[in-house]
Amino acid sequence: MVMTDTTANTANTSANFIAKIIQDDLDNGRVTEVVTRFPPEPNGYLHVGHAKSVCLNFGLAEQFGGRCNLRFDDTNPEKESQEFINAIKDDITWLGFQWAGEIHYASDYFDQLHDWAVNLIESGNAYVCDLSADQAREYRGTLTEAGKPSPYRERSVAENLDLFARMRAGEFDEGAKVLRAKIDMASPNMNMRDPILYRIRKVHHHQTGDKWCIYPNYDFTHGQSDAIEGITHSVCTLEFEDHRPLYEWFLANLPVPAQPRQYEFGRLNLDYTVTSKRKLKSLVDEKVVAGWDDPRMPTISGMRRRGFTPRSVRNFCDMIGVSRSDGMVDVAMLEHALRDDLNKNAPRAMCVINPLKVVIENLPADHLEMVAADYHHELDLGARDMPFTREIFIDQDDFKEEYSKKFKKKFTPGKRIRLRHSYVIEATSYDKDEQGNVVLVRANLIEGTLGTNPADGDNPKGVVHWVSASHGIPAELRLYERLFTHASPDKTDGDFMEYVNTDSLKVVTAWVEPALANVGPESNFQFEREGYYVSDRYDHAADKPVFNLTIGLREDKSLTEE
Repeated sequence: MVMTDTTANTANTSANFIAKIIQDDLDNGRVTEVVTRFPPEPNGYLHVGHAKSVCLNFGLAEQFGGRCNLRFDDTNPEKESQEFINAIKDDITWLGFQWAGEIHYASDYFDQLHDWAVNLIESGNAYVCDLSADQAREYRGTLTEAGKPSPYRERSVAENLDLFARMRAGEFDEGAKVLRAKIDMASPNMNMRDPILYRIRKVHHHQTGDKWCIYPNYDFTHGQSDAIEGITHSVCTLEFEDHRPLYEWFLANLPVPAQPRQYEFGRLNLDYTVTSKRKLKSLVDEKVVAGWDDPRMPTISGMRRRGFTPRSVRNFCDMIGVSRSDGMVDVAMLEHALRDDLNKNAPRAMCVINPLKVVIENLPADHLEMVAADYHHELDLGARDMPFTREIFIDQDDFKEEYSKKFKKKFTPGKRIRLRHSYVIEATSYDKDEQGNVVLVRANLIEGTLGTNPADGDNPKGVVHWVSASHGIPAELRLYERLFTHASPDKTDGDFMEYVNTDSLKVVTAWVEPALANVGPESNFQFEREGYYVSDRYDHAADKPVFNLTIGLREDKSLTEE
């Protein structure tokens, strides 16, 4: 039973401020078709913050009957790879979205961008600069002091054209020269102080091979790529707000085929979470986690492996909304969206994590009875047959040596308990080991109680989950907790690595009902009275089932006490 959800509802974008802008643009005739884009850099896996952007950009296109392009901003080949490209495509598809037409790459436009760079040189709006990185930083000035012109700023058009052509031909070393726009070194906006357009990078590119040894930077690539693709609404996070004047300057000074507009929204910041790609990469490189898709990682691939569903992620993005300001979101909201979805939709199954053997003495040693059990009490998710045998496992916490009102729903000598989907049994005695731990319980089955209460009226107080001791399957459970112990691990004085939770993963062996051995990868379940689990995307196998703890049944674990 594979429970992967591909029918999640589109995130509700109808009320956000960008949707209102788009509606006004349609009503006023500024645009006739809405075209958005999602432009990730293929230098890492997408994280939960990207999920918000994915839902917004693709959701807006769906809402207004438009289209959304997927365009990889592949202008920095040193840090990019096909692995990241494939992962990003998988993440978007898993979330339930489909990009319009073929996938786009910024590198598709390298020839055109180069021609436009030449155009800026010819119009006197760009020049080749020989300043080193340190010198350029000094010349740039500060937030309170204007920059000063580069000594190479007034090179002639002919000299700049010659030098730029030689840069492209590979005559100069990396860092020897850059191409800069000639704008305003006194601008209060640092991005307008003669920004770099091209750098020399003598590296192989995953799409263009060795054709280029100069690469455009993000600011020079982004707006023009939007124009080439006819993007009507370029939606990005607030850190690009100060880049918008530069975005618009390029569009105004180049013969671009369209005039897209940029709109910014607040990025998603989640407590107990790090979303910096650089820091996520450090977690991977230093083997704090097992990879980008480790279930403790806030990447979409990691969340997927943890057991998140597309619907839960999209519902969460809908819950937090879209605003013009950054803010910190309580991770409990994400956990609520996940728990709510799984509570409503996940099949139920049996798993005993801390097994205690129960011998039902009034059954023969070879007793085997198949008990029918629905996977969900309200939804039509099918059913399975559970083997009921003389020896079963229950959880150790479900047995108490002495009865008390505090534990009135527990199994105690002389008291009855119902086995979920099965019979009522009554404990008669128990054995202990040398340390005083109960290691075996003896019980009797109360006849005629399959699906009904005892005829004598002595009804059980509680219900426990169980697994056949002879037919149950040992399974590996990976018990995950939050990766960080601090609510803001990357906003403290120390290194964020200091707040890594060293106990964020525990691996135990549990007993599961045999039907769970044959479920497909990424099958979500509520292990009754234990929590929500998912069969591992890669490691689960019939001969060695592996389940990851997705989330507990309730926010306060003490509330799960029966």
